[in-house]
Amino acid sequence: MRLHICAVGRLRKGPERDLISDYITRFDRTGRTLSLGPCLEHEVDERKAVSMREQARGLERVLPEGAVVVAMDERGDCLDSRGFAQYLATTRDSGASDMAFVIGGADGLDPSLRDSAHRRMSFGAMVWPHMLVRVMLAEQVYRAATILSGSPYHRD
Repeated sequence: MRLHICAVGRLRKGPERDLISDYITRFDRTGRTLSLGPCLEHEVDERKAVSMREQARGLERVLPEGAVVVAMDERGDCLDSRGFAQYLATTRDSGASDMAFVIGGADGLDPSLRDSAHRRMSFGAMVWPHMLVRVMLAEQVYRAATILSGSPYHRD
């Protein structure tokens, strides 16, 4: 199952870009044997899509057809890392070929996109900068693959 991180905003060179690239590279290596991956990034330029609705349209354009859509939203489910790994495995095992995580801009996701997602997920009750959510998601995707592969990366 391919994973897609679909996000508003262009991430330039810097620490966030380095972290995301590193975690995605690690995930692609680890996930391959688990029928997970690759993990692809799709960015919507917030300079061209200013309103939340325009951003939602941009995100909808990059969603793979038939993908299981997960909206990253503060009102979503809070999963622990093992629960997230199990969700990926269950979705993969159900026959899904693509899972897309959508991350809105500074103002969040347009309600129409958020409400049409198959699931909403949150990294907790706190609001996180959308660029950090991308880093955290990339790390959790890699961590999920290590959990599913039995690697010692994740410690309980």
